[in-house]
Amino acid sequence: MIHNETIDHQVNHRTIRAFKEQPLNEEQLTTLYEAARHASTSMFMQQFSILHVTDPHLRTQVREISQQPYVGANGDLFIFIVDLYRNQQIREQEGNDDGRLHTTDIFMQAVEDTTLAVQNFLTAAESMGLGGVILGSIQNNLEKLVQVLNMPKMTLPFLGIQVGVPDQEPQLKPRLPQRFIAFENHYPRGFKVADLAEYDQVVTQYYDLRDANRRIDSFTKQINGDKLNKHFTKRDEFGLVAQKQGFALDWGKDLPKQNIE
Repeated sequence: MIHNETIDHQVNHRTIRAFKEQPLNEEQLTTLYEAARHASTSMFMQQFSILHVTDPHLRTQVREISQQPYVGANGDLFIFIVDLYRNQQIREQEGNDDGRLHTTDIFMQAVEDTTLAVQNFLTAAESMGLGGVILGSIQNNLEKLVQVLNMPKMTLPFLGIQVGVPDQEPQLKPRLPQRFIAFENHYPRGFKVADLAEYDQVVTQYYDLRDANRRIDSFTKQINGDKLNKHFTKRDEFGLVAQKQGFALDWGKDLPKQNIE
């Protein structure tokens, strides 16, 4: 395996949830924004925005939605937004209709833009000696978050990220071996859960020996547990909230036959 500073940061990624009481300075903020701004973007549409949440009341509300005690505590809190509002306004102010902006295709492109920007943002933060945690938990009540942040139509809070000076040193969490995630030309059939026995042992040892929240657990146990058991949560309303905001209005509708062939 090749080693350089960038790769070593990536393969040694650790999620940081505890930060020192030391907010980011302007130079750090500008650098992170620049890293996100230069992420890959589908068709050069640049369909994301970043909201830096500094208001204490808003941070508390985001924490309540996330149901995670560390959200909005120390560290700088950012919300990454799927943003088609800007491009809608460009078209409207130039006398054009919304065109394809309400299609699932364009929505997914915006989701991809936003996700790539988040990863660039985090990679840049870690390269500066900072730590971070990506917050999918802001989707625990997406409709409320849209209201709390007073988001206009054609915008959607998608992922949060909290960044700061680390105040913890968690162990490196073991990932699936390459042979389970990297294939050539065709996706293999015939997967057997027994093949994960060795990896399960590694994960079990990780949970048993880590400094915080020790427990007896494994990867396959988690897959077979509550995370994926059938139950309804507010997160299942994602599609409904997205459509209320004007996204993917063609989802679930019959498409013209010529578009399918």
